Order: sequence, then C-alpha cells, then structure tokens
Amino acid sequence: MYNKFIIRQDGTLVFGNVYLHRDLLPHTDSTCYGGGLWQLDYERHCIILFGRSFDFGTPDFSQLQRIDYSSLPIGRGWPIFYQHLWLGEEILEPVNVV
Repeated sequence: MYNKFIIRQDGTLVFGNVYLHRDLLPHTDSTCYGGGLWQLDYERHCIILFGRSFDFGTPDFSQLQRIDYSSLPIGRGWPIFYQHLWLGEEILEPVNVV
C-alpha cells in the first residue's frame, strides 16, 4: 500500500493508502484531475504532495475546491505543499483551495 492522493471530479483532494490511484475514485467516476503521492513532514508540520499518477497524470490544482482530511492521522491545521519533482526538491509550492 502507498500514500496516494487524487483530485476527484468534484474538486475534492482525497488522501489514501492504496495500491492504485483508481482505488480513491468513487464508483460513479472514471477519471479525475490527476494525483500523486503524499507524506507527512513532522519536522516542518506540513503535508508534502509530490510526483504524479501514472493513471491520471499530474495534479491540476486549479480544479481544487475542497480538501478531505478524514483519512489523515493529523488535524486540519497543517499546510499542504506540492513538489513538482520527487522528494528532496527544495521548492515547495503552497496548495490552496481556489
């Protein structure tokens, strides 16, 4: 199982621990606005999103309407950042609801 996320067709950012990004889709959806991997950064108290989904591509954060924190072991207070490359990249882009 892997920490993965997608942006569903309704604009919801969803986190999960699954094998495939497709496993995060509701049964009524067949696609989404991309996805990737995530990890909790306990040193900086933030959530890091990175990479892309091989099934759905790079996440399109312009479609983001809300964030579902329910499957994370932390509260809503941690900011979310995206790294365009894989972990280790120094540039962190803030992820905000449009």
